[in-house]
Amino acid sequence: MEKTKTKVGLNTNRFLTFYLEEEVYGVDIFDVKEIIAMMKTTAVPKTPKFIKGVMNLRGNIIPVVDMRLKFDMPEVEPQMYTAIVIITIEGKNIGFIVDKVEEVVNVDSENMSAPPEFGSQVDTRFIKSMAKLKNKVVMILDLKALFGEEELNVVQNLSKTLSDKG
Repeated sequence: MEKTKTKVGLNTNRFLTFYLEEEVYGVDIFDVKEIIAMMKTTAVPKTPKFIKGVMNLRGNIIPVVDMRLKFDMPEVEPQMYTAIVIITIEGKNIGFIVDKVEEVVNVDSENMSAPPEFGSQVDTRFIKSMAKLKNKVVMILDLKALFGEEELNVVQNLSKTLSDKG
């Protein structure tokens, strides 16, 4: 019996997939630093509603964003599978609260396509591409576009300001 080796080719993209409600999203695996269980955050006054606050992760102050609120979904209490995905954007770590982390998937370039065009009324700039998997379509997020420069600065400066005080 011959062993089959799975080969990750040069045209293969790797993504961490996660759920928000029934939708599956993905982020480039190279942007993911770690995945941790839901933990308590400290609220920071006068920040946008989607910023849940900050957390202390092994001595590092990390801002935490509730992705449900960022996508205008209803807020829910953390469940058993709720997780925080620590992602690095422009050298800074940010925690993203997601309903459930799914898996790391390899997607060949031929199974990637441009995001759909919905016209000027629907903002899809934060969707980098669509990945076709066996039985589902995964929206691959462009995290820089999702926040925009100004929001990213607010989130990233949270950890710097609070670290300087500590």
